[in-house]
Amino acid sequence: MLNIYNSLTNRKEVFIPIEPHKIRMYVCGMTVYDYCHLGHARVMVVFDMVYRYLQAAGYQVTYVRNITDIDDKIIKRANENGEPFQALTSRFIDAMHEDERALKILPPTHEPRATQSIAGMIQIIETLIEKGFAYVGRNQDVYYDVSQFEGYGKLSGRKLEDLRAGERIAIDEVKDDPLDFVLWKAAKAGEPAWDSPWGNGRPGWHIECSAMSMELLGHHFDIHGGGHDLQFPHHENEIAQSEACHGHTYVNVWMHNGFIRINDEKMSKSLNNFFTIRDVLQSYKAEEIRYFMLNSHYRSPLNYSNESLDNARAALTRLYTALRDLPVGTVLARSDYEQRFRAAMDDDFNTSEAISVLFELAREINRVRQEDLSQAANLGATLKYLAGILGLLDEEAEAWLRGGSQTTGLSDATIDNLIRQRLEARTNKNWAESDRIRDELKAQGVILEDKAGHTTWRRA
Repeated sequence: MLNIYNSLTNRKEVFIPIEPHKIRMYVCGMTVYDYCHLGHARVMVVFDMVYRYLQAAGYQVTYVRNITDIDDKIIKRANENGEPFQALTSRFIDAMHEDERALKILPPTHEPRATQSIAGMIQIIETLIEKGFAYVGRNQDVYYDVSQFEGYGKLSGRKLEDLRAGERIAIDEVKDDPLDFVLWKAAKAGEPAWDSPWGNGRPGWHIECSAMSMELLGHHFDIHGGGHDLQFPHHENEIAQSEACHGHTYVNVWMHNGFIRINDEKMSKSLNNFFTIRDVLQSYKAEEIRYFMLNSHYRSPLNYSNESLDNARAALTRLYTALRDLPVGTVLARSDYEQRFRAAMDDDFNTSEAISVLFELAREINRVRQEDLSQAANLGATLKYLAGILGLLDEEAEAWLRGGSQTTGLSDATIDNLIRQRLEARTNKNWAESDRIRDELKAQGVILEDKAGHTTWRRA
């Protein structure tokens, strides 16, 4: 039975979908004005893992992950570049998709863009004004009146009086309450704008996700996810405007992944302490990044370091080495390994515990392969199947261990030729030459493994 930690109630709960065997899930996606960094990658990987597991558990999943393609940062960057905002966002959407493919992120069922949902946003805002939850400010922006929504703060645990105590009330305030948030921004000279009942303008950030989620998943759906930093105010405001609009529960389960940190600070563009996905891919394989993120619980903060990624590389090497040279096997259905793997995943997607099951399988493969190759092959098929649910171990073991598409260092053909020369030296009992070749290969990052009368190799 699947249990999920619900940020709304701050506890694990048995997950019961609104419709039997069907799940509707929405995740806040990227604001596309720059390349994605590792913090974005964690959102991608975490909810891709959730999506994969829910499907493997037999659910029919409708997964929506939006793209914010209009906001202040996008307009500012486009103006700095002297280009239309559509050209900027199109370029970085393409780059985001490249990063996703590298990380083996499955495409969501739907990937709406904010600029394609303006009409839905306007409709929600009109309803909120009619119901007394929103008003036109003195600067012609439209604001949501937080004092009118009784449940404001229920996701973040914050109270209005405490929030107000920390706010400064500016002179000539254009809204009724400093906590009120913008739903529609009146047009400024030179900015993109759309027609609305309140004049030309563009949507505020929070209204975008309410409109896109409800258009594709309905007014009440199962799971809403995103980074922990979105819990307040973004998701809090989503709840307020959506539930005020329709008068009932918006989302049953809220999920938030932890930050990636560098030197104990959240990785973010605003702090200028981030690494882009493509930067890290210059030094590490995409699967190593994915493993690094899945080897910790999704709600935990994750500290980035080269050491962490080196450890991910070593761990994957152990798993792929266990699969090396195995014949095709049959997945052991309902095995103890599968049951424990699923038990871990059913416990709020405990990927670190699930990965420990993969290592138990690898150890058992190594133990039995000399005695019963057929049994080892079946264990290997089970290992690949379970790892595949996490998006891991989908390459051929030999290709991964040899570096796959690696273009630096010695070529595969050169390495194979040196190994043949070493074998000839060993046959002639020229141990000095044999050791020299082994040392030369080691210096080039190639590790030799002699066993059962033949030599295999992998890149360090």
